[in-house]
Amino acid sequence: MTDRIPIRRALVSVFDKDGLLDLARALSEAGAEIVSSGGTAKAIADAGIDVREVSEVTGFPEMLDGRVKTLHPRIHGGILADRRIDEHMSTIASHDIAPIDLVVSNLYPFDLRVTADTPEEEAIELIDVGGPSMVRAAAKNFASVAVVVSPDEYSTVIAQLKEGGTNLETRRRFAAKAFAVLSAYDGAIARWFGADDLLERITISGEILDILRYGENPHQRAAAYRLPGSPHGIASGQQLQGRELSFINYLDLDAAYRLATAFEQPAACIVKHTSPCGVAIGADIDEAYRLAYECDPRSAFGGIVGLNRPVTEGVAQQMKPLFLECVVAPGFEPGAVDILAKKKNLRLIELPTDRWAPDPVDVRSISGGLLLQTTDPVRDDRSQMTVVTKRQPSEEEWVDLLFAWTVCARVKSNSIVLANNRQAIGIGAGQMSRVEAFEIAARRAGDRSKGSVAASEALMPMPDNVDVAVEAGCTAIIQPGGSVKDDEVVAAADAAGLAMVFTGTRHFWH
Repeated sequence: MTDRIPIRRALVSVFDKDGLLDLARALSEAGAEIVSSGGTAKAIADAGIDVREVSEVTGFPEMLDGRVKTLHPRIHGGILADRRIDEHMSTIASHDIAPIDLVVSNLYPFDLRVTADTPEEEAIELIDVGGPSMVRAAAKNFASVAVVVSPDEYSTVIAQLKEGGTNLETRRRFAAKAFAVLSAYDGAIARWFGADDLLERITISGEILDILRYGENPHQRAAAYRLPGSPHGIASGQQLQGRELSFINYLDLDAAYRLATAFEQPAACIVKHTSPCGVAIGADIDEAYRLAYECDPRSAFGGIVGLNRPVTEGVAQQMKPLFLECVVAPGFEPGAVDILAKKKNLRLIELPTDRWAPDPVDVRSISGGLLLQTTDPVRDDRSQMTVVTKRQPSEEEWVDLLFAWTVCARVKSNSIVLANNRQAIGIGAGQMSRVEAFEIAARRAGDRSKGSVAASEALMPMPDNVDVAVEAGCTAIIQPGGSVKDDEVVAAADAAGLAMVFTGTRHFWH
């Protein structure tokens, strides 16, 4: 037999009605019988297109508030019969079951409609049973049946109708997509049932967002995906202009916005290779960006900017002379877009802060497996911190300590951040030695380090870190504590007249 299967009978049952009538008309004009039920059947009939009710085919009414519609041998026998096996065809013929050549079904949008606040009874009723059963059956029997789970495939079906039916290559592709959709759908339900223990078992699936030019390097293939559920995070940002986003752009944008949105006041962050090279809080976003840039102007070249306020014309004017890769912000004033439009390759990403919702789990890949951990919220409370030195920090120092602590948590470990007046002035990132990270931060700060505070995202193992702080002119240090030499570290701070705060919490970031 040829691999092209004519569509003589189609089962259509969809939640998303986009494009439904165009497909139904094409099927009807091609002479195909359309079998449907519920709202789908009504929509088709109301458009004047012939449609046959499922209950007429099965000889059995819908029951249990619509839970049982298509779960019947007259439906599933028609889907699962393998046209290549004579016994299958004779069996369904003996039971007066007609083959079904096309199944069109998209599922109740469980992941979009169900939240943590959805009553259990309502959520359960959004678990589709008949739809996934039809889709699974048709996908399994792709040699004989085409299955369509998305309106964006209707045009392909319509085109192949004109060619005499669906070909095997298309049916196989449709089946692969169907199983991917089923996996994502079941995963969303499983996550809802297991919401109290995200790490017990997890199904990860995603919708293709973009095929990227390459990965971290030109010889690596790469793609970006959007997780199911309500759109959120960098994956849901709207690109207003610029070249297509790269693999590295996505990583840096995520890091930049994650830090910028960690502050309630106007804040700006400039990122290079996922670590910030400049961060500041300002009276307004113009000042915040200026201060962030002043932290390390040389490293800011080619950077990714994250802002937690809309980009103003003033910020855009500051950006004009500098080569930047991307800017992500909750919005862009029209005048700012006009200014930045002259930098044609600059990628502008708009992402409202209310759509910035970090995922509950952080997933990393390892060879042969995955690592999962709950996401680090970096929301530490001053009331839970302890001053361990004789000298208490002043209120001005406390402001800078908490600022530096938040920044340091978003710098690749080992990390040290020096800050003064809510501006990062020296950042030491990703060093194997913590004291060397301190030395780098102090060197980048230069004379600005006099009167600054220092943050270390993990414990300071030895007093040599305090020695670097004293030489740099720091007046206070914040760190988790927990070293076997804490007493010596605190004694060194006391001897130098520094204030030191233990947070009791570390924020490694690898």
